[in-house]
Amino acid sequence: MNKYFAEALGTFWLVFGGCGSAVLAAAFPAVGIGLLGVSLAFGLTVLTMAYAIGHISGCHLNPAVSIGLWIGGRFNSKDLLPYIIAQVIGGILAGGVLYVIASGQAGFDVSAGFASNGFAEHSPGGYSMVAALVAEVVLTAFFLLVIMGATDDRAPAAMAPVAIGLCLTLIHLISIPVTNTSVNPARSTAVAVYVGDWAVSQLWLFWVAPIVGAIIGASIYKLIAKPE
Repeated sequence: MNKYFAEALGTFWLVFGGCGSAVLAAAFPAVGIGLLGVSLAFGLTVLTMAYAIGHISGCHLNPAVSIGLWIGGRFNSKDLLPYIIAQVIGGILAGGVLYVIASGQAGFDVSAGFASNGFAEHSPGGYSMVAALVAEVVLTAFFLLVIMGATDDRAPAAMAPVAIGLCLTLIHLISIPVTNTSVNPARSTAVAVYVGDWAVSQLWLFWVAPIVGAIIGASIYKLIAKPE
């Protein structure tokens, strides 16, 4: 059970750190961290947890990553569903803690978004459903490509968390204006359940697109990583 508990804790940290930075600090008067700060926060959650629990659970923190690693032959199928359940539970718990903190400020309105992912009128930049779908698929595919490459036996092992964390930072720098950046169904679910309404009705895209992207990315890496 240690690895499942580690995944729940790690996903808690990712949601609390990443979404927490967006909800609590992104637009704080005069010293808000902005898009760059939120992007860095998400990357740092993965980097720090990779060193903390990578040797226990592999530090997936993301159902799409677990599915991609399974497709890539790096993950046992018997652990797939328990990992996904642990990740979603950890994320929802983090969303709950964040909600308690954020609601302590006068004027807090969860319906304003609460760092939820969305498209069309709920996209930060007003991007369409197709644009959101394509962005999430492509970015998750490259995320899996980087994860599998960085954790390959032939790659420098100690630097894998740095490469993966920076990759997630880059992904957020690209796509926060499009979807608020998911590439992680657990992260999307973690805040959508507290917003309800539109966030839940659009949640399907942030499960389907990252999983499809993860399968594509893992399959591409398997192809290019084969010996000549």
